[in-house]
Amino acid sequence: MMALDRVLPKYIKSEFEVHYSSKGEIYQKLLEKFPTKKQHIHEIFMPTPIDGKKGPSVTRSLWNFLLPVSGNPPLVKQISSYLIKEAKLYDTQKFDLVINDGDVGSNVLAEKRGINCIFVTNQFKPKLWKSHSYFYPSVVYISKQIEKATKIVVADSAPPNTICEYNLNFTDKIKEKVVYAGHFSNKIITNPKPKSDLEKLIENEDFGYWMQTGNKATNDITGKKYKQVFHTNEMRNEKRIISHAKNDPIIDRVTGKDGKVYSFSEAFDKKINWIQIDVGFLSEYEKNTVLDLCKYVVINGSHTAMGEILGIKAKPVIGIPIYDEHTNQIKWAEDRHLGVLATNKKQVIMGIHKIRKNYEAYLERVTEFTRSFDGNGAQNTAEIISKMLES
Repeated sequence: MMALDRVLPKYIKSEFEVHYSSKGEIYQKLLEKFPTKKQHIHEIFMPTPIDGKKGPSVTRSLWNFLLPVSGNPPLVKQISSYLIKEAKLYDTQKFDLVINDGDVGSNVLAEKRGINCIFVTNQFKPKLWKSHSYFYPSVVYISKQIEKATKIVVADSAPPNTICEYNLNFTDKIKEKVVYAGHFSNKIITNPKPKSDLEKLIENEDFGYWMQTGNKATNDITGKKYKQVFHTNEMRNEKRIISHAKNDPIIDRVTGKDGKVYSFSEAFDKKINWIQIDVGFLSEYEKNTVLDLCKYVVINGSHTAMGEILGIKAKPVIGIPIYDEHTNQIKWAEDRHLGVLATNKKQVIMGIHKIRKNYEAYLERVTEFTRSFDGNGAQNTAEIISKMLES
């Protein structure tokens, strides 16, 4: 949504005012990003599932329906208070247009007030794997709330290049509302700065890039799965860079094949033969270099990350999913020979072997996919917004 926020002024020529609403970590980030617009930033506590060890905890979420859990008030209370607070915001500000990303309750409020509403998504009625079939009633309920939007913008390339295809499954009656705007990609720029010690360390090296993304629970689960793979004998000589998505310099370290740990500068100065590099937070320039030089990328199946890796950098992926959403997107990539789906450490190791053995074939397929990839989602959506406001 911040990508969309950056390009909107290029498409809406008249003066306009934007209000933002979110909760938790994102709300705090909005306050930091827009310190002079605090009156336009609203804390709305949209209910979300309680995190468990392997994604949403069904048991704890059910307990939360009537009881407070992990600091979350009872769900019944959450829903009523969140809708009341958001309705007051609607009635106070008299919005001309509402853009939602995940907040289906806002679709309902907009429809009742006759306000045009855009719902930006990469999910509608995702395919559920057998172990999660009990989620089906809630999936149907949420899809009905999404249907209430004036326009549904899919943040992905149009078919047949839609990474999130298995998460959509639109009904015929709403297809006229659907627009495939393109992926909201972060188009990483070429590095104009002097290379960092990390970038120098990985030049002329053969390695895999292991990404951790998502909220704290998702990030932690992904990290634990990665460690299980690293402890196997098969990974003894497989060089890897792990980005932890945590802005903490304590994480930054280089592990040599001698088993010793070094700083980035120390490892570069001593020309250490490394096996693993851990970095808390890659700069955009470092991320660009890592993606350019790596052989493959290991991810949890995040839609944003898959678009950047497959669509812009043309690198095959190995996906270790956390949620069904991730599984569907990685399975889509596997079906098109753009990567490998792995649900356990044995499959991850087999996936690395498979990609290395057939590397030229995978590279050819991802390069072909890149040619048809639409990464202009933010710009195309801004144009849709401009036309809706004009009319």
